[in-house]
Amino acid sequence: MQLSVLTMLFTLVSLCATVQAPSPSADKLAEQQVRQASDEEVQAFLHKDPLEMARLWSDDFVVTNPLNKFVNKQDVVGMMKSGFLVITSYDRRIEYARVYGDTVILAGSETVIWGGKMPIAGKKQELRFTAIWMKQQGRWQEVARHANIVPQS
Repeated sequence: MQLSVLTMLFTLVSLCATVQAPSPSADKLAEQQVRQASDEEVQAFLHKDPLEMARLWSDDFVVTNPLNKFVNKQDVVGMMKSGFLVITSYDRRIEYARVYGDTVILAGSETVIWGGKMPIAGKKQELRFTAIWMKQQGRWQEVARHANIVPQS
């Protein structure tokens, strides 16, 4: 009796551990999907497509932007629609990707040339960024981002 109870308990614990731990292939797939979404984000900026940005960003998306402002999804979409926020050239290099189940963190560097009505329009700048993506309602959406301008030496 004790042996069968212990066997059942061990089986249950093993089953729970298997269910909770994502497989390496699931992590690889999640990383690939988020890298693709990140590429779509860059293209949406280059094509001045606020509707695509709204699709890629969670409704509670927040960002500390390169102008050192803390803004939300509605603010950024509004800046795009008004023509204030324009990026004419955008090269994103992902240097770090880590999957935590339904959350993926990306970090890296970016080279952008600003346009539109921004005070730095026409300037090329190097940025460092960290982006947090979560799987929400069956799709990957960015929930938070931090980007800062790398000081020129």
